[in-house]
Amino acid sequence: MVHYHEIEQTIQHLLTAKAPAERLDAVVACLYEAFDKYTWVGIYLVKGDHLILSSWRGTQATEHTQIPLGAGVCGAAARSGRTERVDDVSKDHRYLSCFLSTRSELVVPIKRDGVVIGEIDIDSDRPAAFDPADEHLLEKVADMLQQHI
Repeated sequence: MVHYHEIEQTIQHLLTAKAPAERLDAVVACLYEAFDKYTWVGIYLVKGDHLILSSWRGTQATEHTQIPLGAGVCGAAARSGRTERVDDVSKDHRYLSCFLSTRSELVVPIKRDGVVIGEIDIDSDRPAAFDPADEHLLEKVADMLQQHI
């Protein structure tokens, strides 16, 4: 059983213990390894009018290393500044297909002073894999990350 508070503490420790260049990779690895239901974890950073993939973990790379703001679920979250939870990606017209196995997605914006500077993107091969506890944890992680981007 995953203890969300322990994951939060681990990530807080990683952000202070790791060198700046290693922090995003460490956070992505921690989240990916902590949750069986997280089949792909990535952090995108806003550069101009695109999201650029910075760090990721999963069984395969995504072709979506650059996403225009407003495109797909990721781009929608970046544009609105709100968390997007999609329980069934096949029923969301915004979904940009990365993997045939993906069934659900959770995207949490990383904001500094109310401005989106990046986001955490999580895919799962399970439908409706994410719940309010996942959202709460990832929103806390996003808040921690804004100081390190």
